[in-house]
Amino acid sequence: MTMSSPVDLPTFRTESDGTIRVGGTRVLLDTIVTVFRNGASAEQIVQQYPILDLADVYAAIAYYLRNRAVIDAYIADRRKSADELKARIETQIDPRGIRDRLLARRSKT
Repeated sequence: MTMSSPVDLPTFRTESDGTIRVGGTRVLLDTIVTVFRNGASAEQIVQQYPILDLADVYAAIAYYLRNRAVIDAYIADRRKSADELKARIETQIDPRGIRDRLLARRSKT
């Protein structure tokens, strides 16, 4: 599902791949919503992500609360896409033991 960014809120910008970022940062709307749903306040979110502006975080939370079904569907779609990508990658690269292989490769250089 592709969601367009709200026109009247400069708080959001939609990237060409459909991801929605907050303010002038690279922080995803998904991140703010997930942390908020896990019980963090706007102030706590800014403490975790100091690049964010408190007003932008409040705007993101307010937008989420007013459009919960749309944002939940957007996040579910992004998770589904991420899971599909992970599965595709894992068919090409065995994730078991990857850390050991990388460390072994690093010690050879």
